[in-house]
Amino acid sequence: IYKVTNIITYKEFENLDIRVSTIVSAQENYKLNKPSIILEIDFGEEIGIKKSSAQLTKNYKSNDLIKRQVAAVVNFETKQIGNLISEVLVLGFPDDHNEPILVEPNKLVPNGGKLY
Repeated sequence: IYKVTNIITYKEFENLDIRVSTIVSAQENYKLNKPSIILEIDFGEEIGIKKSSAQLTKNYKSNDLIKRQVAAVVNFETKQIGNLISEVLVLGFPDDHNEPILVEPNKLVPNGGKLY
């Protein structure tokens, strides 16, 4: 039985800024210890285009990611990943092999919309 731990308040949840976006560019990067795909993601006019490095190569090809809408955290600190500064964290759930499956809306929504 799952036991809920680390209970947070709704206010703490609101501190996470999770937004919907559209992938506009995706390039496989095999120069890192763990292969990844470098993403350029459009969050709309207010936030703009941000970069992220995501370990998606087991379930996705770069070309299949273009124009896909995904959810990402936009208010984490930037992170150096190889020679890239990752600006956002793309969200996913683990598959049967603990590889990420992207979180995507099931209908087209405007880029930049905040999860609530």
